[in-house]
Amino acid sequence: MLRFDHVTYTYPGAEQPSLRGVDLQIREGEICLVAGLTGQGKSTLLAAACGLVPHFFGGEISGRVSVAGLDTRSHGPGEIGAHVGALFQDPESQLVMSSVRAEIELPLRSRGANPLSVARAVEEVALALGIEHLLSRRTAELSGGEKQKVALAAALAGRPRLVLLDEPTSQLDPVAGDELIGLLSRLNDEWETTILIAEHRLERCLKAADRAIAVEGGRVAWDGDPASLLEWAATHCVSLETPGARLLRLLDLKPPPRSVRAARNTLRAAGMLPAATPENRQLRSHARAGGALKRWRVPLPLRAQSSGEPMLAFRNVWHELKGGAAILRGVTLRFEAGETVALMGRNGAGKSTLLRHAAGLMKPTRGRIEAAGPVSLLLQNPTDYFLRDTVAAEASEQALSAASLLHLKDRHPRDLSGGERERLALAIVSPPARRQSVLALDEPTRGMDRASKAALAVECRSRAREGQTVIVATHDPEFAAACAERVILLADGEVIADGQSSELLAGGWYFATETARILGGLSGALLPEQGAEAVRRAGAGEIAA
Repeated sequence: MLRFDHVTYTYPGAEQPSLRGVDLQIREGEICLVAGLTGQGKSTLLAAACGLVPHFFGGEISGRVSVAGLDTRSHGPGEIGAHVGALFQDPESQLVMSSVRAEIELPLRSRGANPLSVARAVEEVALALGIEHLLSRRTAELSGGEKQKVALAAALAGRPRLVLLDEPTSQLDPVAGDELIGLLSRLNDEWETTILIAEHRLERCLKAADRAIAVEGGRVAWDGDPASLLEWAATHCVSLETPGARLLRLLDLKPPPRSVRAARNTLRAAGMLPAATPENRQLRSHARAGGALKRWRVPLPLRAQSSGEPMLAFRNVWHELKGGAAILRGVTLRFEAGETVALMGRNGAGKSTLLRHAAGLMKPTRGRIEAAGPVSLLLQNPTDYFLRDTVAAEASEQALSAASLLHLKDRHPRDLSGGERERLALAIVSPPARRQSVLALDEPTRGMDRASKAALAVECRSRAREGQTVIVATHDPEFAAACAERVILLADGEVIADGQSSELLAGGWYFATETARILGGLSGALLPEQGAEAVRRAGAGEIAA
């Protein structure tokens, strides 16, 4: 289905190739997971697989890429698109129609499909992705996660033989992410669709993959069984480890697990998994009984409020649309100086809308918002902040150095990897020399590997220690646990839980880190290092099982 024959590719103006001597064959019907750190060539590999490299991006290429028997040198993206569906890191850039239905219909109509098959395909893919309620909506009104689903629907509607997905779960809530992987497995089973998926959160995809490829420095560094990828990562690139694999390695246990269940079985076999507390059993039972994410409710106490003046306060804030629907419903919150706060909730819960209100981009229809000073906001699409032709022209040398981007100063901002673009946008909106009292980040980890996420978490905590209030909207429980001391859970525009991250992210089902799910919320451990310590302490009898 897809073949790379000694392919080397260099972007225009780049000093080094992004792909180096890639030899690769993807068989029809394979689900192949592409892993690698930010900026190592994963996105370029996928762009070459659909003809965008070199036809759209330009640059210099040697070697040969063939897709469904078509040589990309002599067949452009339009011809190759008849066989390939693709979703890239910036779904906003793929949406060209004003309505959701028209967007999904577009690739089918452009190939001359008859009206009956178009209507059926749109309905089927909308139901499969759970977006049937969005079909009459305008694309400009959608949240980032909803746009990602719509772009994916357009890519899948024509039943392509090859599907290329670049960070497809990065803006999806935990339920939607799991459902997407299930849908891809079903497409593969029923249609024998070949799937190439680049993803940083390997724990979401490993179980579904037939094969895994690790890309490093533009080369294929490892190619084999997904079960063995984590063993390779433990010795060659620990940033690719899943939280479960890292937890077991810290406890000197093997093999690295591909799932939560496998990790528990290994811990039980070693006599290291304590029995769940009654409280944890109750939480898990409650989550299972809840079924769909919108019915998941675990009551948590609201956070105690300081007696001083907050940096940012929402007082009974509503945002209602003309048709009567409400995006925010009576939100009352306060954010203190030096806090790090994670906003979580399903797609469309109101997280982005809340941040836009905080920054003054939207006005409440009822209630009021009080801020001690300006709010810096980094929205979901970092490329919206790029106005110049080089990285050096976008931000100061000091800001680029702080963002670890100084070595890329001569590159075009839009040629950076997803994680690099996010760091550059942050350097633009909140440089070291001009930091506002509140920094709001909307899905800032899109396209970031674990090392980059860890560095961003350190940056958030560092800013908080300097007195800045940091608010992050995220679907990533691991990142929320690493950066935030407090978590606010939204649903249907309402605050349904507000508490310490060690409380809210431990013991749940969807809103829980992988370490917490493996250990059943033991001692509030959220990250692998905390989990390993909690297991050791439990074994030594220092804490109750």
